[in-house]
Amino acid sequence: MRPSPVPSEIGSEFHWDPALLRDGERGGHLPGELFAAGHELFATGCGAMSALLRRLARPGRLHVPSYFCMGVAEALGKDMPLAWYRHLPDGRGPRWETVRADPGDVVLAQNLFGREDGAAWHEWIGAHPDVTVLEDHSHDPFGPWARSSTAPYAVASLRKTLPVPDGAVLWSPRGLEVPPPSGPANEGSQLKLTAMLLKAAWRDGRPIPKETFRALQQQGEQALLGSDAPPGPFTTTVLPLLDIPGIRATAGHNARALETLLRLPACAPPTGGVPFRVQLVSPTEASRDALLAHLAADGIFAPVHWRQDRDGFWSGDDEAADLAARILTLPADHRCGPADLHRLAAAVRESAGPSD
Repeated sequence: MRPSPVPSEIGSEFHWDPALLRDGERGGHLPGELFAAGHELFATGCGAMSALLRRLARPGRLHVPSYFCMGVAEALGKDMPLAWYRHLPDGRGPRWETVRADPGDVVLAQNLFGREDGAAWHEWIGAHPDVTVLEDHSHDPFGPWARSSTAPYAVASLRKTLPVPDGAVLWSPRGLEVPPPSGPANEGSQLKLTAMLLKAAWRDGRPIPKETFRALQQQGEQALLGSDAPPGPFTTTVLPLLDIPGIRATAGHNARALETLLRLPACAPPTGGVPFRVQLVSPTEASRDALLAHLAADGIFAPVHWRQDRDGFWSGDDEAADLAARILTLPADHRCGPADLHRLAAAVRESAGPSD
């Protein structure tokens, strides 16, 4: 007798789902086909950026958005001295007066939550030919800005939006040479893949303790931190077979549908762009954390992008740190169906609730 599937959870790590492979009627996109010539695949986006900075060996500073992953910024700070400029998730884009870059510097630009079109960066790049710009497209790797970039270099972590255990692409929109990954595949890739396969079986009702694959996920993630190795063979093989257009279309539909259910102002990305899930801002850090706990109790795992510890490594931007303390991301990705979206919305409404 086939076991009954376990109650679905929403969010958390991806499981492997062969239904996401493209059929013969729909074309997929290899990174090499989508991005300009001169690309390399890495295990992680952080490792790819670090490899590029080491290859460039610029004498200046790396300018990082103040609302960014602090772990990645701290790791990159080992390759190049850091400076910060203000870029907040408020729809206003970078505050250009805070981007104080000199010739020889590198500026890290980001498509924050996949909701920007890059037009202002295109103008800034043209006006500052002596500054190297590295764009981070991890929140929408296959969006219109990534496709039309004019930056010297660009990077995208693929495992944030695609069901692969590792993977990032580094490319040059201008066709410049980019560094290759280093050494053999990281062992974290196999740990994460094993966890993905076990989670799929668990979701199908097989008698697999959740703590078993969770431990593997965490071990794999720890092993992968900042890895500049190539991705594992599973990721390399499956990327050209994934229905990336279908995954993106479903994720975009779900984000917009959840915004409608929660009566949130639609923060529409540019035409063809896909927003990275749905962000909510609570009035206080305590209310945000209460909402996180409320959602987790209902099997909904909402990540925080990204925490900043004022007593540790942080951007020095009080506005960025304040938003980081009050924001969370609702995981309305491609795995969600209509029932999941209604469950997400109901759980948010039942809670003390963030204010928009």
